[in-house]
Amino acid sequence: MNADVMSRVEDVLETIRPALHADGGDVELVEVDDEGFVHLEMMGACGGCPMSTATLTLGIENELRRHVPEVEGVITV
Repeated sequence: MNADVMSRVEDVLETIRPALHADGGDVELVEVDDEGFVHLEMMGACGGCPMSTATLTLGIENELRRHVPEVEGVITV
């Protein structure tokens, strides 16, 4: 995926990070593949949290798809 899409994805993640940090977690962008899937690694408290799937789908994925139309979905690594 091109650098512009990666940059816009990272910008959206920056708006989400304060909420994750408040709970002792974080998210790291690993890559955006050619099909438009964003590969993320949940870190800190988010890495082992049973709610991290909901956080990814309901929060992060929805925000990414809303702000970056090229995003098809989110995959955790």
